Amino acid sequence: MDAVTGEIGLFEVREPASQTIPFVFNSPHSGRHYPAQFLSESRLDEMGIRRSEDHYVDELFAHAPNLGAPLLLAHFPRAYLDVNREPYELDPRMFDGALPPYVNIGSMRVAGGLGTIPRIVAENMEIYRRRLTVEEGLSRIETIYKPYHACLRRLIGRTHATFGMSVLIDCHSMPGNIRLSGSDIRPDFIIGDRYGTSAAAELSRAAMYFLEGLGFTAVRNKPYAGGFITEHYGRPVRGLHALQIEINRALYIDEVTLRKRPDFDDLARALTEFMGSMADYAAEFGPDSALAAE
Repeated sequence: MDAVTGEIGLFEVREPASQTIPFVFNSPHSGRHYPAQFLSESRLDEMGIRRSEDHYVDELFAHAPNLGAPLLLAHFPRAYLDVNREPYELDPRMFDGALPPYVNIGSMRVAGGLGTIPRIVAENMEIYRRRLTVEEGLSRIETIYKPYHACLRRLIGRTHATFGMSVLIDCHSMPGNIRLSGSDIRPDFIIGDRYGTSAAAELSRAAMYFLEGLGFTAVRNKPYAGGFITEHYGRPVRGLHALQIEINRALYIDEVTLRKRPDFDDLARALTEFMGSMADYAAEFGPDSALAAE
C-alpha cells in the first residue's frame, strides 16, 4: 500500500519547462499523506480511511508537464479536507461548539456527510471518534483550502493571460460499480461539464471522441457532472473552460486491496495520448475562436 503516514503535506505544482499549451491539470483527491494524529482520531483503519481517495490519479496524469501543462496535486487526503467543495460546507454535528453564521450547513453534500471536512468516507463509514473543535475545522480551511485554491487561480489566470484561454482538467476516479441509470453500462470515463455550463461543447465532444478512439466507453455528465471546482472555475464565455474527468477505478486498481493492476502503465500511456490529443485540438483555436475570450 503506497499511502504515506506522518506529518501532512500540502500540495505541489509540477511545472513544465515551459508552458506551451493552454491547459491546467488538477488532482485534488489523490493525496495519500495521512498525519499520525488524524489516524489516531479516526475510528477507521489505514485501509478503510483510504476509501475516499482518487487512487493514484496524480500518477495517471503525471506526464502533463512533459506535454507543456502544469499539474497541481494535493498531498493531503480528501478524508481530511475536500477542496472540491465550497470553502465552508460544514456539518454542525461534527463540531464541539457553534459554527460561524456564514457557514453553509444545509447543502446536500453536508447532509450526505461529504462536506468540506467530511464526516464519512465511501460506504457511509464514519471517520471520527470524537467531535472536532470549531477552531480545528476552520484552521484546515485557512491553512490548506484557501492556499490550494489561490494556487489554482494563479495557474488558471497565468494560462489565460498567456494563451487568451485556459482549459482546466479536473482529474478524479470513481468506483468500478457505477452504472448509467436504467442500463447495464459501466462507463470507463465520465466527462463532466456541468451540463454545458463550464466548458464549450466542442471541448466536451473532443474529450469523448478521443477517449472512445482509444477503445474506452465514455459518457457525459451522468452520474457525475462536475463538482465545485468545475462549476466555480468554468466560465466559457470568458475563455475559461473546466472539464471534470472521472476514471473507473476497476481499470487500474484492485478495489479491495487498492493495489495497482498490471495494466496500470498501459492506462497511464493512454491518458498521456489523450492529453496530447486534447492539446493538439486546442492548438487549432486562436485567441479569436469560440473557445477563447469573447
